[in-house]
Amino acid sequence: MDDPLAKLKNGTLKLYDLEKEMPPDEAVRVRRAYVEGETGADLAALGTYSIGIDRVVKRNIENMIGAVQVPVGVAGPLAVKGEYARGTYWLPLATTEGALVASANRGCSAITKAGGADVRIIKDGMTRAPVFAARDIVHAREIADWAVANTAKLAAAAELTTSRGKLLSITPYIVGTNVFLRCAYDTKDAMGMNMVTIATAEIANLVEAVTGARFIALSGNMCTDKKPAAINMIEGRGRSVVAGVHLSNDLIETVLKTDARTLAEVNYRKNLIGSVRAGALGSNAHAANIIAALYLACGQDIAHVVEGSSCITTIEATDDGGAYVAVTLPAVQVGTVGAGTVIDTQAACLSLLGVAGGGEPEGANAKAFAEIVAAGVLAGELSLLGALAAHHLARAHKELGRG
Repeated sequence: MDDPLAKLKNGTLKLYDLEKEMPPDEAVRVRRAYVEGETGADLAALGTYSIGIDRVVKRNIENMIGAVQVPVGVAGPLAVKGEYARGTYWLPLATTEGALVASANRGCSAITKAGGADVRIIKDGMTRAPVFAARDIVHAREIADWAVANTAKLAAAAELTTSRGKLLSITPYIVGTNVFLRCAYDTKDAMGMNMVTIATAEIANLVEAVTGARFIALSGNMCTDKKPAAINMIEGRGRSVVAGVHLSNDLIETVLKTDARTLAEVNYRKNLIGSVRAGALGSNAHAANIIAALYLACGQDIAHVVEGSSCITTIEATDDGGAYVAVTLPAVQVGTVGAGTVIDTQAACLSLLGVAGGGEPEGANAKAFAEIVAAGVLAGELSLLGALAAHHLARAHKELGRG
């Protein structure tokens, strides 16, 4: 073809059309060169990557100019005693924050020496909540009642769009003439946002056609996706997971360099009282750190760290002088198929955990991954709370180069 850079400059070729004119790698190189010429920036470093991009440019990103590389470290081994994840795992953590992997590693050591973390999924359902306008509040109630009474009919319509997703429930919420229908789905091994969005569109169209409701938007923010929300804390979104471990006082002193009483007091005064006083959604030390690092490494939608980090950490004294430490994560939104999970480097990290691809039975791999995430968060909480209790936090960050 004629000089693509010249055609980009004169407007006869669009940046997003390059893949239609040439192979993906060449399209990325030309686009990067064009942006370099327009901005004066040196983007050569973005051009070095190991991932195959044929699928990436079609399904994962638009206007690709290269890739940003994030260092990946491992923490472990971490012993997990879940219903789906059972065994020892090395956690792949993608981060640029010095001290994070070392901290998680210490928490993994404490949990594994204690015999492993118990983990259970207590609820599972990905949500999408369209909003409708009613004529008045009487009509609003009629819309909500019809949707609940006809859940089976709406499920049949939704499930025509997917071979795997299943509608679990519809919960209506009314605000004046606004009707929100919070639809929850079993999405098997997929995180499922695309799946439930497409399925819920069918529900919304049917509700509008039958009830006379005016369909306003496919997401009415009652889902709630990628925003802090009390409804996710209470009702859950994705996988709701709890993880806990019993630590003897001797183990706490040996690994965490503090004692059970001090560990519990730090959690109470920092995570519980401090979080309440701050008006925080969640009461934890740094759940977002571990979740973000695992999500980045394993091809998850990183924006879901918002809901995932709404974690509650609890520590209770035990009769033997030790402590029972637990984390409750109401909204762990993860998948092991589709989206970013199939990119080469991310797929490798899921393979490291033994959860890449679809599970047997369907959904088992995503559930196992959710359990591993919860156990990893527990490890991170233990280590940071121990460092705070022992007054070692600043020293550790200084030694490990955190800026």
